Amino acid sequence: MTILVAASFDADEWAAWWPQLQAALPDERLVRDRGACDAAEIDVAFAANPPAGALQELPSLKLIQSLWAGVDKLLADASVPAQVPLARMVDPAMNATMAETVLWAVLSLQRGFFDYAAQQRAGEWRQHALRRAEETTVAVLGLGQMGQCAAQALARQAYRVTGWSTRDTRVDGVATSAGAAALPRVLAAADIVINLLPLTPTTRGLFNRDMLAILPRGASLVNLARGAHVVEADLLDALASGRLARAVLDVFHSEPLPAGHAFWSHPRVTVLPHVAAPTDPRSAAPIAAANVRALRDGRPLAHLVDRARGY
Repeated sequence: MTILVAASFDADEWAAWWPQLQAALPDERLVRDRGACDAAEIDVAFAANPPAGALQELPSLKLIQSLWAGVDKLLADASVPAQVPLARMVDPAMNATMAETVLWAVLSLQRGFFDYAAQQRAGEWRQHALRRAEETTVAVLGLGQMGQCAAQALARQAYRVTGWSTRDTRVDGVATSAGAAALPRVLAAADIVINLLPLTPTTRGLFNRDMLAILPRGASLVNLARGAHVVEADLLDALASGRLARAVLDVFHSEPLPAGHAFWSHPRVTVLPHVAAPTDPRSAAPIAAANVRALRDGRPLAHLVDRARGY
């Protein structure tokens, strides 16, 4: 049988991924072009933002393994066969990378380092009062693998960490809550909000005018999940009114972020080019390969997506 790598990779990405996948699966046939073999021979697909229709009409397909942690684009593609098991990428190395980004953002906000960077550009020497970590409440929304890792990393640095998810999740050393009714209480107490939620119909547009109004005046938002979680016009209004002190954004409705977008030049917005936790082929390829071997051996597949929940 054959593994189709259905990906919208540029040349550099293919150069990074292809040797890692081949090394992880030396006994498997991998193809990039489904036209290079009989469609009936393809029983596994590795998916990384595949073109629409790339996974349809594959009669032997038994597994779609996403090479990305997020699967919202695959679930939104009606051509992706709904009856085929879909697995998302859960990589401990990626979790650690996300925790690093979260720590950087929270530390920079807590200590005012973004403000000091602006002062440097203006040639201004001015010191601010110190806010300690234990005086800073950080709410981590989304307690999947990445969220748990990030929340625990923050707790180890003495931040007051609260965690929220749609369903009950226990995290050692972190106060957690779940369900829509608990979310306003979590937000109302947060100095910094970290968004790591999956994108679902329920969470799309979550950070709108009403939700941002719940935050304490002077709070900050760090969005490292999906751009569609945020209503951009409402976020800009919250910044303009002073309700929100700063936003750190790694994801956007349109990527790359269009030239001339207000976020590029906004004095209290920090823009990252979707690099908070990039998938690393060196660690991700063996994880994808392990699911293929589980399929071949008739063992349970790891990290299957619940399509009804959207993650």
